[in-house]
Amino acid sequence: MRQFLAVIAFALLTIGFFAGYSNYGIPQIEPAPPPTAEKLDLGSMSMEAFIAAGEKIFSGKGTCTLCHNSLGRAPDLGAIGDLAPKRLADARYEGEAGTVEEYLIESLVEPSAFVVAGFGKKGTNDSESPMPKVSSGSVGLSEAEVAAVVAYLQDQGGIEVTVEIPAATGEQQDEEVEAELEEEEEPEPREPISDPAELVAMFTCDACHMINGEGGEAGPDLSKIGASRDRNYLRLAIVNPNADIAEGFEPDMMPEDLAEQIYVSELEILVDFLAEMK
Repeated sequence: MRQFLAVIAFALLTIGFFAGYSNYGIPQIEPAPPPTAEKLDLGSMSMEAFIAAGEKIFSGKGTCTLCHNSLGRAPDLGAIGDLAPKRLADARYEGEAGTVEEYLIESLVEPSAFVVAGFGKKGTNDSESPMPKVSSGSVGLSEAEVAAVVAYLQDQGGIEVTVEIPAATGEQQDEEVEAELEEEEEPEPREPISDPAELVAMFTCDACHMINGEGGEAGPDLSKIGASRDRNYLRLAIVNPNADIAEGFEPDMMPEDLAEQIYVSELEILVDFLAEMK
């Protein structure tokens, strides 16, 4: 009986230790507010302001700079003005665009319409892009936001900005007034996500990492990561990606602010998910 009670006491102490560690040992990461739409006062906006708004969307809500940067995860957009006509004339192009403007819009909302050689998902022979559709999913740009990004791309590419500023509908004008009234209010926190597949999609992990045979190759293959890495390593790799760089890869490839965007519960779900991949 004494031995039984000792086992029970030990079990309770162990449970208490892990409960305490999960509450106090793991950093309580508070995510940043979800990205909000760039407020576009379409009724009175100049083209210069529209282009500036496009740049903010490109670097912010659109998350474009995550891959389109100097690290070469995605095609360089600095010379898109010269490259777009060549891509339209490429024998592999099967999209429906007839102008540079239409091509840029198509590349945002249907990125697999034409994949630049070397930037497709592995095993697709550059027929499928790892880039998500910006008009849906976690990015969810509106038509006006897409147009603003295209205007910015045309401007920074050194070509004529052919995009027209969309006319504000009555509904849009009402939303703009409402947004101005609520401008001082704190944004509502998003609901935590419990599905690991949704987390992978939201944080676009597969844009750089291969997961179960699908995804990019800019980062390490995660398909069997749980067989070689423990949970502590996986957790640290998410919240502090430069702490230990995998062999053959460069530092600063993974966004360092992920810890500011993810809930602790979501972090543990991702760690569980990766730990089971063996």
